[in-house]
Amino acid sequence: MYSTSYTANKPHHPADIMICAIARMLKNDETIFHGVSSSLPMVAMKLAKALYAPAAVLLNIPGGVNSSSFKTSEYSSAGEELWDNSEAIFPLEKIFDLSMRGGLDVAFLSGVQFDASGNVNASVIGSYSKPKVRLPGGAGSAVLIPTAKKAIIWRTKHDKRTFVENVDFVTTRGNIHKIVTPLCIFGYENSRLYLDSISPNTTIEEVKANTGFTIFEETVPTIMEPTREELSLIKRIDPKGVRYKEFSK
Repeated sequence: MYSTSYTANKPHHPADIMICAIARMLKNDETIFHGVSSSLPMVAMKLAKALYAPAAVLLNIPGGVNSSSFKTSEYSSAGEELWDNSEAIFPLEKIFDLSMRGGLDVAFLSGVQFDASGNVNASVIGSYSKPKVRLPGGAGSAVLIPTAKKAIIWRTKHDKRTFVENVDFVTTRGNIHKIVTPLCIFGYENSRLYLDSISPNTTIEEVKANTGFTIFEETVPTIMEPTREELSLIKRIDPKGVRYKEFSK
């Protein structure tokens, strides 16, 4: 199993590498949404707004628009500060309408299983009629992954149970822009996931060993390590380290 801890040879926590990689994907003038239990992309969105995309419009699960609160809640990605300190209110039900009309540039989503064909499972592990585990289901992902211009998925676990040859159930499929994990970034092209880049903390061999489908790429770029400016801003945005909580599960 890969390590998610700090070491002398791995000075940056995977959460910080993932946040910086995601923030660099976001562009000026994009309309970007994060949902519930989304602390890591929430921090990435605020980092992008501060450094790379000052004109981006940030939408959040409580319904706030461009919250002026720089710091995040110490326990949630749906804290009251995202509503109380926002420029306007745009409720959740309008997010789905916006996306289906082609007005949502980026949506952050996740899942439990992903396969090489870009299928996402957030419904069940095992058979649908007699599952080993019943999961929350499609919720927003069943609408937003097919309709947002760019669906960016993050997952803080990267193993053969997560990245499988075939998902147990197809909750939604396709239209994935990137999948960001502690080990790598996958892209999606020609109806298949491909290895886009790898973390500075790992190797292609480790990515392959923790992935349940075949990776054909042998040489890919390494994700740029977080800069001092990025790390300084991340600490201001998330002083309580909420971004690390998903890694302790």
